[in-house]
Amino acid sequence: MNETPPCPKCACEYTYEMGALLVCPECAHEWVPQAAAEESDDARPVIKDSVGNILADGDSVTIVKGLKVKGSPTDIKVGTKVRDIRLVYGSGDHDIDCKVDGFGPMMLKSSVVKKA
Repeated sequence: MNETPPCPKCACEYTYEMGALLVCPECAHEWVPQAAAEESDDARPVIKDSVGNILADGDSVTIVKGLKVKGSPTDIKVGTKVRDIRLVYGSGDHDIDCKVDGFGPMMLKSSVVKKA
């Protein structure tokens, strides 16, 4: 009986061990057994806005502090609404990836936005 966990990508039950890795014969995915548990949504830190509201992917936020943009003659003004944010983990201080109207794609800190 196979005691290895199923593949996290294709759910194949015929995985096997190869050294410290687990390997799926169907999709050729290789992973470390402990890393699969760390990739779950529960292991991600909670990202909060400047007021303390919990942010999620797809939320709309409002800028609460004027932001200077390098290479642009204008600043992002207080009250600018940003739609459909995407949370980014492990990229330093900037944990929101979004598109700001008039400025294009950029990364923001959660401390300068408020959930709309």
